[in-house]
Amino acid sequence: MRFPPTSRCLVLAQQHVRNVHNSRTFSSSFSFTTAAPMATTNGTAPKGKGTTLADLPKSWHFTSSLPPDAVFPTPAASHQTPRDEIGPRQVRGAAFTWVRPEPQQDAELLAVSPAAMRDLGLALSEADTEDFKQTAVGNKLYGWDAATLSGPGYPWAQCYGGYQFGDWAGQLGDGRAISLFEATNPATGVRYEVQIKGAGMTPYSRFADGKAVLRSSIREFVVSEALHALHIPTTRALALSLLPHSRVRREVTEPGAIVVRFAQSWLRFGTFDLLRARGDRALTRQLATYAAESVLGGWDALPSRLSDPENPTSNPTNLTSPPRSIPKDEIQGPPGSEENRFHRLYREIVRRNALTVAKWQAYGFMNGVLNTDNTSILGLSIDFGPFAFMDTFSPSYTPNHDDHFLRYSYRNQPTIIWWNLVRLGEALAELIGAGPDCDSPTFNGINPDEDDPAVSDPLITRAEKLITLAGEEYKAVFLAEYKSLMTARLGLRVFRESDFADLFSALLDTMESLELDFTLFFRRLSSLRVSEISTASAREEVAARFFYHDDKVSAADRTRVAEWLARWRERVVQDWGTLEDWGTSDSDSKGGAVSDAREEERIAAMKSVNPNFVPRGWILDEVIRRVEKGGEREVLKRVMHLALHPFEDSWAGRTFEEDGEGEVYVGDREEEERWTGDVPRAGRALQCSCSS
Repeated sequence: MRFPPTSRCLVLAQQHVRNVHNSRTFSSSFSFTTAAPMATTNGTAPKGKGTTLADLPKSWHFTSSLPPDAVFPTPAASHQTPRDEIGPRQVRGAAFTWVRPEPQQDAELLAVSPAAMRDLGLALSEADTEDFKQTAVGNKLYGWDAATLSGPGYPWAQCYGGYQFGDWAGQLGDGRAISLFEATNPATGVRYEVQIKGAGMTPYSRFADGKAVLRSSIREFVVSEALHALHIPTTRALALSLLPHSRVRREVTEPGAIVVRFAQSWLRFGTFDLLRARGDRALTRQLATYAAESVLGGWDALPSRLSDPENPTSNPTNLTSPPRSIPKDEIQGPPGSEENRFHRLYREIVRRNALTVAKWQAYGFMNGVLNTDNTSILGLSIDFGPFAFMDTFSPSYTPNHDDHFLRYSYRNQPTIIWWNLVRLGEALAELIGAGPDCDSPTFNGINPDEDDPAVSDPLITRAEKLITLAGEEYKAVFLAEYKSLMTARLGLRVFRESDFADLFSALLDTMESLELDFTLFFRRLSSLRVSEISTASAREEVAARFFYHDDKVSAADRTRVAEWLARWRERVVQDWGTLEDWGTSDSDSKGGAVSDAREEERIAAMKSVNPNFVPRGWILDEVIRRVEKGGEREVLKRVMHLALHPFEDSWAGRTFEEDGEGEVYVGDREEEERWTGDVPRAGRALQCSCSS
């Protein structure tokens, strides 16, 4: 049966999230259980020497589990086809196409991420080898012997579709990204799919050229690793190479580049969207099974039914840590709301994405193009185009200058992710709606009776109800995570319901009204001692710290910030003070209302969650200009170092442990001070295009 848009689910859940945004606020400890070969989404490998690229364990599980493009049923069929004859076309009944990268000449490896090397299991010294450099641009293929046309694996490009800016765009797919192999870190057992972006034409390139420009490649290289260091789920970037003979036409002609990136899975909502649009029920079921068993750790790793799905917040522990280890075939819930394993799969994807968008909101990050083909089933930040971190706080800000209706603005991100999740729910609706009959002979998820209302009506009703309940769970998970993050960012130990209005909403309203910098405010607040703001006059003076130095600040502006500081101080005292040293928010005692030892503890805690550095648009523009026009290379390493260590007070001249060995980082103090100070007026709230 063809599912109509589940409009009732969408309207209800959109309203839930909008209610949060009308007050300019958005959202703990959520748990996921994932089994080998996959592990926690944002895990970091232990420091050690690592292995060589040749010895890194490799597999091709994705391509051995799902159907290939019928035009190239084997790697040999693709390899024997002239490379320039592999171009755009429609691909049906397949999850991927075998396709090799286009050969590159004289490529220059510009930089690697030490953290990504470590997490993949590679020794840092491996980046100096010719083997690594050739693999990083697709010239060397592991798993394939061209002489014998055989081997355990071959590169591939995924097939998917998507809704772009709310409209169905049809088949999209990996138009310039080609996966090389899956690599398993020997120390952690975590398996990643490694791919190169900018590798050449594929059947999914549509009207494009299969290339990537240096500008966008630098942006993705840096932000992928920056988000990981901020503990925000994301795809990773391993290496960046310049292609000196590649000139790519976008708005202007630009140099070409290739980024090596990896993720535990590159499956997107759009992968399921395309199958739904084509009515491919068999592959929908096969792909959903693959996602559960091979990406998310197995059916028994998925979350059990909540104790009260209609009111998820009634049991906070059950919300944040629902039981797992539910047998694959177990059905949970009363008649009409029976939850089968496919609904548990959907809920896991819902929960992961709720957590990620809460982190985006708490850290002021905007993806810029949240189409369904840019939304990960793992809840990863993925496919970075016109992204940005917030400068002066503005809920309506979007970094995408083509987003004229602000669809993907900061304010709208939670609603848009739910919109995308409803589209995914529609793609899985028959499997979800089948409830206890998903494996029965009369319904196997392939050919239910479309014309019999006795069959279709209960299925549709059940699916709509369960997707609606998933919307309640999305809202609750999102808000709980957001509250937890904001509580930590403000240096509080315990969230109180009054904090939402008195501190969170009030702060964001003040930031918006006075055009305060989102990142700088939290970082500067981290160093503030309660003894410095024990009187009204002291708070008025300290308030000036939170404005840009070139701002014209009125007395009323300082008073507004000071009033918020008074409320914040009182909450800090409540959480960190003791009976002996507790005082009112207007205490003028010499030591303030919190002991020195407790203050040091709070300040350290705040600095560990409030970054000193984020890769803002103006910083990336400067780096791009210096690399592309000025021929600099070390600046890439320096910006990556700051991105990988965002919470430090300073970097130059300090010792950092990389790969288990302490090294003195030279750095550039003047550069660091500029990059972590006030944003230049011309560099605020920049926008860029989707062109990359």
